[in-house]
Amino acid sequence: MITAIILAAGESKRMGEPKMLMPYGKSTVLQTVISTIQSAGIKDILVVTGGARQQVEMLIGKTVQTAFNENYQNGEMLSSIQLGLSVKMREASAALICLGDQPQVEERSVRSICNAFLESKSRIVVPSYQNQRGHPWLVARSLWDELLTLKAPKTSRDFLKKNARAIHYVNMNTPSVIEDLDTPQDYLKFTS
Repeated sequence: MITAIILAAGESKRMGEPKMLMPYGKSTVLQTVISTIQSAGIKDILVVTGGARQQVEMLIGKTVQTAFNENYQNGEMLSSIQLGLSVKMREASAALICLGDQPQVEERSVRSICNAFLESKSRIVVPSYQNQRGHPWLVARSLWDELLTLKAPKTSRDFLKKNARAIHYVNMNTPSVIEDLDTPQDYLKFTS
């Protein structure tokens, strides 16, 4: 079983307001990400919250599981990944690591990543656009312990670099896998 871990714990400092709650299409940024993952056939979804926790949890209600990253202010993305993996430790054979601020990612991209994992049996599957690594990326259960024992200042990039030979890249024809919403300019680019 593939579980999706959506990283939604950031403080949105560069955006100036909680970006997970911002309108996107007929929904919000985070709800769009959840909907895309569900449409791709993944039913087991965990959202890791941090900044704007109460608003985010109210927004998504009981539709998906949530876990609060108490270390969100200084733990960087790695601490959210580690929390998500530890919550899903007994249930999943692989985790799709998704960004909560990537509402433009397409369902077909998510499906391609999951299918590549199932077909190739690779332990890591990463989308690539013009030779740039993107999100969401998938990691098999057999490598979770290595991720869980990483200590700051190490990051998930260090993990991917160390395991470069294990990575199966899926070439995408869309830049959506390498883009996210960090600033008001990014947001306007995707919503106007």
